[in-house]
Amino acid sequence: MAEPDRPVPHRPGAVSLFFVAKAGVFALGFWIWLLVLAVRGDPATGVHLIAATGAVCTTLVGVVLGARMALQHNAAVRHAEVKRLLVDISWNAFAAAGNADQPAKVVPFPTPQDGERVSAFDRGDRNRGERRR
Repeated sequence: MAEPDRPVPHRPGAVSLFFVAKAGVFALGFWIWLLVLAVRGDPATGVHLIAATGAVCTTLVGVVLGARMALQHNAAVRHAEVKRLLVDISWNAFAAAGNADQPAKVVPFPTPQDGERVSAFDRGDRNRGERRR
């Protein structure tokens, strides 16, 4: 059976890449400007300070934006994988419940009996005991 077409998960794209590239271009410009000022051998002035500050700041902004884009991409891939697993699990549980010939093949969801209130912690112990029989 062919794998059904699944929607492509959200991935950070053009806008994030634009800002990373823009920061990189500005950083490159500031670094070249600082290099030209350093090679000319002039004494350090305010222009040198502006070029150095711009080079460092735009480089840091580019690195931070690039790391953020990479984290967003990884999170989008993980989120898509979790969604796909949840759909597969729910579909398998639905198919198993519909195809079960005997009740023992499907693990039932715990339901309160006779007005009993079941907490989340009690459910696991009660279900484990039923499976051992």
